Amino acid sequence: MHVPLTRDQRALYPSLKGKRVLITGGGSGIGAGMVEGFVRQGCDVTFFDIADAESQALIAGLAGLGQPPVYEHVDLIDVAGARARIAQLIEDHGSFDILVNNAANDDRHRIEEVTEEYWENRLNVNLRHLFFCAQAVIPGMKAKGAGVIINLGSISWHLALEELTLYQTAKAGIEGLTRSFARELGPDNIRSVCIVPGNVKTPRQMKWYTPEGEAEIVKAQCLKGRLVPDDIAAMALFLASDDARLITGHEYFVDAGWR
Repeated sequence: MHVPLTRDQRALYPSLKGKRVLITGGGSGIGAGMVEGFVRQGCDVTFFDIADAESQALIAGLAGLGQPPVYEHVDLIDVAGARARIAQLIEDHGSFDILVNNAANDDRHRIEEVTEEYWENRLNVNLRHLFFCAQAVIPGMKAKGAGVIINLGSISWHLALEELTLYQTAKAGIEGLTRSFARELGPDNIRSVCIVPGNVKTPRQMKWYTPEGEAEIVKAQCLKGRLVPDDIAAMALFLASDDARLITGHEYFVDAGWR
């Protein structure tokens, strides 16, 4: 059994110190792990979410770690509003160096239940905003001559899990988007990568699994440890750092070898 590292044992990346980071869906789950990870690196972190109570609790829990993260209540379905908020943040505080496109929602659904309205909603929640948030930060990255876009994919479509057709459609699209960004933005020294998490133990995910179901997932993994948000954040920190300076255009699985 692999024992998780303590916070003090985790890697520090000097190249991340002082970097401006925007994280979507940062108030809970994997996103909260991302926020904490970048704060611990000495980054200037802003995160978007719509869960006010969870987001404020996260900020309170990170008190004393250095520069506290800034929470912005932003509904990413409202693309125009999100783009306007990003533009204002850039005008007020400078361009972002790193974008972590994390926000998503994996509500279960059956094919026969899907309406046109639900299709539009799920694609808006899980795919559309990744493109437009990136579009909003790219000019500033180009002006700096560097930047990193980290998109969050999902193991679900690689395993063809049930009752997630629209979520999996969006997550498959994210891998294509990642590669397109890498090709288009590479000449400006902007990197684009995708992290593909396995089943990560978060309060939301635990809604879907009984203890028996959770045990079945671990049994299907090559490594028998339980993934937690820190494991995904560890990959994001490496990929965002200059240690990964020539890494772009690919997917990186953090799934304990789930097959």
